Amino acid sequence: MLWGAAGLAALGLLVALEITARHYGQPGPITDQLSGVILAPKPGPLYGGLALMMVVLTWRQRFVAAGVAIGIDVVFVLVRWAAGVKMTDGHSFGNGALWVMLGCAVIAVTRRTGAERVLLLKGVGLGLLLVAGRKTGDTWLLVTAKAHPSVLDPYVATADHALGNPSWVAGRILAATDPVGSPVLAVIYAQLAVAAIVVALYQLRNVVAERRFPRHHLVRTFLVIGLLGPAIYMIFPVVGPVFAYGPGASGTGGVQWAVADVWPHTPPQITALHPVSYDDLTPRNCMPSLHTAWATAIFIHTRQGPRILRYAGAFWLTATLCATLGFGYHYGVDLVAGVVFALTIEAGLRAADRGWDRAGIGLVVHGTAVFAALLLSYRFLPMEMAGHPGVFGPLLILAMTSVIYGYVRTTRLWEPTAAPALQPEPQPEPV
Repeated sequence: MLWGAAGLAALGLLVALEITARHYGQPGPITDQLSGVILAPKPGPLYGGLALMMVVLTWRQRFVAAGVAIGIDVVFVLVRWAAGVKMTDGHSFGNGALWVMLGCAVIAVTRRTGAERVLLLKGVGLGLLLVAGRKTGDTWLLVTAKAHPSVLDPYVATADHALGNPSWVAGRILAATDPVGSPVLAVIYAQLAVAAIVVALYQLRNVVAERRFPRHHLVRTFLVIGLLGPAIYMIFPVVGPVFAYGPGASGTGGVQWAVADVWPHTPPQITALHPVSYDDLTPRNCMPSLHTAWATAIFIHTRQGPRILRYAGAFWLTATLCATLGFGYHYGVDLVAGVVFALTIEAGLRAADRGWDRAGIGLVVHGTAVFAALLLSYRFLPMEMAGHPGVFGPLLILAMTSVIYGYVRTTRLWEPTAAPALQPEPQPEPV
């Protein structure tokens, strides 16, 4: 029943986003997904989904599935080359991965029974969910740009004075490290999903042996963050420092839409605040920083892994924070909200898995209240925050720290403790 309800909810969301995207003259997530059967898609999400699906297969089945996917892609590429079809915008191959996932779904229905069928369908569903999540996110970003002609960047930039305008500072530091710093951070920022898949594959490594999925893993947190985050974008539309206060990037935005071309050299002045108009292409995807939320989730889920995985999780979180600020994609207050957002979602998922208790409910309520308070303060108290940074800056950090402390304290209580070894009872010495 739970899987059925989740499936119906996901289908309803996809249909709603498809209708909305068509309203704005763009293909929606369902159309994009179906077109990947024939048209050249982006390979990353599809092969990432295939890798996740293969956690339910044996090693022999994995080699067969990967070989079939690559073979199908070779055929598609040769046919397109012979027909003179040009592939642009990163769309090159990936059809084979989608065909294999769909084929495994057919095999599960027609050739498997009982628990084996359920396990294979769960694996296929996990892989397709990753692909659908990417398509859904792209549609959400389109909707945020089309639905909000105005953005609230002046409010967030003013509130960011309470933290010392960290994006401006990080932008200057990153510029000073070029030509080395920017390319390295750009790769880390762009390949966040790859890091997540690596961690997820480690967590799901025993699925084929145990014939079941663990109760909680990173993919679930990633998908929920990606589902709920854009809803906040619709409430609090923000484009980011490089767009609102700089030259823009990636062909969208630009100086003609900016409040002022001052990023990253001169922090914005504190003036009367009002929403500002912006183009209908740049996503309003800043508040909260989902890159920060996802990197925080990766960090959390690597804590129980081997040392190299723990180091990698800490490195990826640190590098992602530096990239989001240094490239001007986010304000400092976005990152604070992103950490609280991720911890609250992770707490809710873990509390739901183990059964809601007083500690779990209290943690989720506290995280939700802090997150709401952050958004309200950014919107209605930015002038006060900028005028009293010595007060509001520590308050922002304290609010975030309270959620971090609550999460660590509560989840430690949830961790199973090893039973003490039984000590042999003393025996009387023979007389």
